[in-house]
This record gives sequence, C-alpha cells and structure tokens, in this order.
Amino acid sequence: MPENGQVVWEVEDPSEFRPELPYTAGKDKTEFRIYDASSPRYETVRRTYQILNTHQTVESVTERIEKYGKLNKTEMTLLDAVMLLDQLVDESDPDTSYPNSIHAFQTAERIREAHPDKDWFHLTGLLHDVGKVLALWGEPQWAVVGDTFPVGCAMSKKIVFSEFSEQNPDSKHPVYSTKLGIYEPNCGLNNLMMSFGHDEYMYRVLVGNNCKLPKEALYMVRFHSFYPWHTGGDYDYLCNDEDREMMKWVREFNKFDLYSKADNVPDPSALKAYYQSLVDKYLPAVMRW
Repeated sequence: MPENGQVVWEVEDPSEFRPELPYTAGKDKTEFRIYDASSPRYETVRRTYQILNTHQTVESVTERIEKYGKLNKTEMTLLDAVMLLDQLVDESDPDTSYPNSIHAFQTAERIREAHPDKDWFHLTGLLHDVGKVLALWGEPQWAVVGDTFPVGCAMSKKIVFSEFSEQNPDSKHPVYSTKLGIYEPNCGLNNLMMSFGHDEYMYRVLVGNNCKLPKEALYMVRFHSFYPWHTGGDYDYLCNDEDREMMKWVREFNKFDLYSKADNVPDPSALKAYYQSLVDKYLPAVMRW
C-alpha cells in the first residue's frame, strides 16, 4: 500500500521511451495517468471505466460501427468540430478538467514546437480527439472516451481497472474469452475490431473523407488510446511488423497528448489561421461525419 494509505493505479509512463525532451512547466511527468483514490475526479473516472470495461463487447462495437461508419450523421468543417468540444470534459481522464478543444490546441502546439517541419503532425495533434463529438450526439461517455482494446479476444490485465473485465459478457464467451479469440497470430492491428470510441470513429472519418494524412498519422489517431499495447507492452502476438514500426510514432505522439495537459491555455483565435491552412492541405473543406 502506498504512503498515507492511498490506493494508486499506475499505468506505465510513455515518457520513459523518450525521456530526453522537456514536458510541462506546471506538472511533473510522474503525476500523469495515476488513478488516485484521493483525487476529486477518481470516482468519476472509476465509474466510467467500470461501465466501459463491462459494455465494450463484440456486439456493442458492431452496432456502433454500423450506426456511425456510414458517416451520414452531419457535415461540418474540422475546425467547427474542434470548437464543438468546448462542451465536453472527458470523464475518463484523471489529468484535466479542461474542455477538449483546449487540449486539442495544447497538443498541436507542443508538437509544432518539437517538430516544426512536420505540419501533418501538427494537424494530427489538433484533430486526434475530435471523435469525442460522439458524446455530444447522445453516445454515453463509455462508448466515446477512455483507453481502448481489441474485442473478440481476452482482455488484457494492462487495461485500466481491468478487474471490471470480469463483468463483461464476452469474458464468458467460449471464443471471445480466449487469448487469440477470433483472430490469427500476428494478423495486424488494422485487422482487429477495437473497442468503439473517439479513436476508431475519427479514424473512420479521416479514411471515409479521403484525407491526405500519412499512415503514421492514421496510426496515431486510431491507436493513441490503446495504452495496453503502446505503453503496457501487451497484444504483441496480434501485431505484424508494420505495427511494431508504427509504434514509435504512436509513442512519439502520446507524450505530447499526455504531457500537454499541464501547459498554459492557448488562444485558439490566434491559431486558427495556421491550422486552417493545414486543413486546406490535408482535408476536405467540409467533411462527412
């Protein structure tokens, strides 16, 4: 038991893979992704993961892919979608209570500072969480936010609050409860059915709108919340060589995603012109959602 009787869940820190870069002025890197029972947000986060780990099943994911994969919900620009996130605070995140639009610009600007020559990376930072608009359209947060994992096979112990996986109906299924489940060894991450949330949805939005972002960006968007893989080191038996090569990019992205949450709040109005120029370069003016 930690000091002071606190119950703490720690997920491996992505910064350990690239410790040479500075992180935040306002918060030490060891303070992130610690699920501490003394935190005022602990019960909200715990409740969200309890529901998420119980309800993300092959059936629920299939239903949502069918519902949202057609991209016929609405049409809007990327920046309009970013600003919609002013209405959302992620209930699964123990590190911030800022609206997600602020986090989008924080992440993008940290990437821009460290990688000034990779404008596609800047745009990826801005849009990576925009799939969370699903929550504003009536989806419960357990189907929008939180860490992701493959469904159709046994759930990893590296999943946050993994003790709740025993309540998941798929854990009793004769196939879905096995290590490989419905998959073949080393079949590749792009052949998995991932738990449905903002990552999967935004990936489908980008592909469905014929975006011009590189493969590295699509991996970042689709798998940035797949912490049991890129940080926990699990599920390698489902990965192929391309996944292992792309992991370095997902890890590179994630340190900006995670550690930008303590940065000073940027002024979106001063940044919109630059990011609009990137939208013009890589995305349609109006996108289907």
